Amino acid sequence: MGAVGHRRRGPSAVVAMLASTVVAGCGLQIPTDPDRTLAQVRATGELRVGVSPHPPFTTLPPAPGGEPGGDEVVLVRRFAEEQGAEALFVVDGEEALVTLLERGELDVMVGGLSSRSPWSTKVALTRPYTRTQEEGRTVKHVMAVVRGENALLSELERFLDEESS
Repeated sequence: MGAVGHRRRGPSAVVAMLASTVVAGCGLQIPTDPDRTLAQVRATGELRVGVSPHPPFTTLPPAPGGEPGGDEVVLVRRFAEEQGAEALFVVDGEEALVTLLERGELDVMVGGLSSRSPWSTKVALTRPYTRTQEEGRTVKHVMAVVRGENALLSELERFLDEESS
């Protein structure tokens, strides 16, 4: 054995160190958005938000052409403002909104979604930002974003963490 504190590193440790050096040298920021969703939101000034009705989280517009309401609509509107953007809303059912998210036609989806959402295989869910009691059980509520757009997901989670504290 060598000097005190000197340990032999295995091949996986060497590969990990080399990979982190290469990534750092490329100026790659982590987390990233392969489709640059967060950068696009900031550049265009538009956050495209799908809204599925689920009071009190999300409510339908009171009149045709009006904007939806509810707690999550207020939150996502403030998130958009923080990004220098305006929230543009599309109201529809969950299935239609998930399809639009998958195609990259929406950036965020709200609608009282739970962490146990069946859509979790198709979209990325935030960490739970609030909890409610429904029918005697605790429901952890989340929002959805395009799968793989990790910079957007991370920024939204940071925002939700700050709002809930």
